[in-house]
Amino acid sequence: MSLFRKSAPRLTDGAWIEISGVRVLLRVNPRARRICLRMDRLGRFAIAVAPTLRLLDQAAAFARSREAWLRSRIAAVAAPAALAPGDTVSIFGAPYTLCPDGRRPRLLPTIQGPWRLCGCGDGLVDPGLVTRAIKMEARAVYQRQAALHCKSLRVPTPPIALSDARTRWGSCSPAREGRPASIRLSWRLALAPFEVADYVVAHECAHLREANHGAQFWTHVRSLVGDPSPHRRWLRDHGASLHALAARP
Repeated sequence: MSLFRKSAPRLTDGAWIEISGVRVLLRVNPRARRICLRMDRLGRFAIAVAPTLRLLDQAAAFARSREAWLRSRIAAVAAPAALAPGDTVSIFGAPYTLCPDGRRPRLLPTIQGPWRLCGCGDGLVDPGLVTRAIKMEARAVYQRQAALHCKSLRVPTPPIALSDARTRWGSCSPAREGRPASIRLSWRLALAPFEVADYVVAHECAHLREANHGAQFWTHVRSLVGDPSPHRRWLRDHGASLHALAARP
């Protein structure tokens, strides 16, 4: 029998621990002023942050001391919604009824009654096919709105790519020597009201003129969509709900 007790393995940046069924990611952030704990509402896990690697053990201990808080917060986060025939999905503010009548997804606006998202499965709703239809509509709307905003800004319209980023609704890479401009937008913005999604498109287009968030940048944004405050507030209050739709490739 050894007289020496083996020490527990030292925690590392990026390691995971589990506390009462809640996954906790341990991260080191030199910019953090103190140990802190927060929820990633979209990923349904917690993040314990330490300013240095030496303090990561203390961050893990702090997370364990907040066990009750972790359980309450994870219970408050909405799980991805399951979809069933006849359910309604809002796309740019318009309600579409899910019709799993084949595997060729398409949106069918109608003159009377609710619009339909057809071809989203064979009897049962396939989330992947629903996602495909929403992405097709998102790409078309983003490209149309970007072309309008870029025309107003008097800049060329760059290619628009879709993303599913958890922390950024959009990003813009202005043109540089040897590299053309590009814009990436979350397809999930199609689940928001049209005005909110269009604000994000305009926001990224404005970065083609101003690669910062200074006064002139916001002047460009207001010239495109008016006061951005309601749209920013909507995303802050309801943005996490856009990730409630389960999606598969």
